[in-house]
Order: sequence, then structure tokens, then C-alpha cells
Amino acid sequence: MKKRKKFIFLTNEGFTFSKHSYGGEPDVDNTQVVGFGEGNNPDEALDNLISKNPYIIEIPFDEIFCLELAENAEKNKKYFWLKS
Repeated sequence: MKKRKKFIFLTNEGFTFSKHSYGGEPDVDNTQVVGFGEGNNPDEALDNLISKNPYIIEIPFDEIFCLELAENAEKNKKYFWLKS
């Protein structure tokens, strides 16, 4: 049986305000995580993601994209702190 691949689905739509935002304009360009899916290919992974999380169809994002995660991605997780 072929091992299913893991994908992360993201969007560049939307916006974020930092805690130091002034005024009504967002000041942080961001990428938001839509969810994670598994499948033999990206299309199958998206279908599985939506079947498990049907609310995704209702979110206001139009364009999403995915990246395949490495098999050992969770084991190689590393945290970074930008402020000391």
C-alpha cells in the first residue's frame, strides 16, 4: 500500500494587525494556515481536508496553495525566538 503524503494548505489572502498597529490599515503581510491534509497527491489531500473540515468551503479565502511536508517534518520541528 502506497504511503499517503502530508500537505499543508495555506493562503496569502487576509491580513493581520500587529500589537503595535496604528490606524485602520494592517501592517503585517502574512500567510495563513488553512489546514493539513493527507493523500497520494495534492488534489486528494485537499479533498480529504475538505471532507473532514467542510466549513473550509465557507471561509472567505478564494486562493489557497499547498506544500508537501517531509516525512520527518514533525520530528525536525524547531522553534526560533526573534526577541531575546
